[in-house]
Amino acid sequence: MAAEPVNVKEYQELARNALPKMYYDFYAGGAEDQYTLTENMEAFSRITICPRILIDVSNMDLSTNVLGYNISAPIMIAPTAMHKLAHPEGEIATAKAAAACKTIMVLSFSATCTIEEVASCCNAVRFFQLYVYKRRNITALLVQRAERSGYKAIVLTVDTPRLGRREADIKNKMISPQLPNLDGLMSTEVSSDEGSNLEAFAFKTLDSSLCWKDIDWLRSITKLPILVKGILTREDAIKAVEVGVDGIIVSNHGARQLDYVPATISSLEEVVCAVGGQVPVLFDGGVRRGADIFKALALGAQAVLIGRPVIFGLAAMGEYGVKHIIEILKGELELTMALAGCSSVKDITRNHIKTEHERFLSML
Repeated sequence: MAAEPVNVKEYQELARNALPKMYYDFYAGGAEDQYTLTENMEAFSRITICPRILIDVSNMDLSTNVLGYNISAPIMIAPTAMHKLAHPEGEIATAKAAAACKTIMVLSFSATCTIEEVASCCNAVRFFQLYVYKRRNITALLVQRAERSGYKAIVLTVDTPRLGRREADIKNKMISPQLPNLDGLMSTEVSSDEGSNLEAFAFKTLDSSLCWKDIDWLRSITKLPILVKGILTREDAIKAVEVGVDGIIVSNHGARQLDYVPATISSLEEVVCAVGGQVPVLFDGGVRRGADIFKALALGAQAVLIGRPVIFGLAAMGEYGVKHIIEILKGELELTMALAGCSSVKDITRNHIKTEHERFLSML
């Protein structure tokens, strides 16, 4: 019997072996040259930790609060598409793992289980990720279904007026399955003689006219808090606060949209400073170690969202794999905190890390 994986990287290898190449490439790949895909992870390695010693860390507390919901650690499940391509139980397995780990799952707009199925399978706190279609009535209907099913927030993805050029999907001629949340509303079948069916479907259906004033439209159809996902700059962070969003997720869409944008960890502090504590700032992109989570918290994130690691766990070992991924990251985070002299997430400060720029200045 093979040894159980001990980190996210080992789970990724198991997922690579378990999945058909088309599906693995879909989950793991990024846009164009995949510069930002690599940078999302490597940028963490250029941030060092400044530990404090001789601090009592005999009692550790990783718990935190997001939008009023207590979670066991600052690790949430990011919205990722089509979990049934990774495992037959799909998003239901992921939701059950989230509930077992006492954290929040953001259900993808492109889920392969329905909003209602995921809501009824367990008692996890759930948010619903939203894209806006040209046919706004379909978007409104999905929001209303999520609200009726007990989802606690809407996560509006704002960096996708068009789908990024994901060349692996084009070469593999990736085909989207029919999404059950769209049954009776819209077909995902698009005639595309070459390339990715996903790209053709997105081009045909996504509303590229979506702009800041549409936050008011979204607020008019739901009472749920609205978080915007996909902000990377000070200017957009300020604008988001001005239009009254309830939270910001710093994200470059897992490096699947515009290549050569900064790694999310490189953009986080700029956004946090611009927001000035007016709304919570969450972080998404490139997290593979508990130390990465520590660094994001030190730069001002309230919690991180993990996407690909969840898929790797799901593909390798189903619900257990997702739970184990979260437990591994929690364990690594707890150890990092203890060795850095932080007994709770509230103890993690900006003084606990140094960026590459700061190290350079210290040598002058």
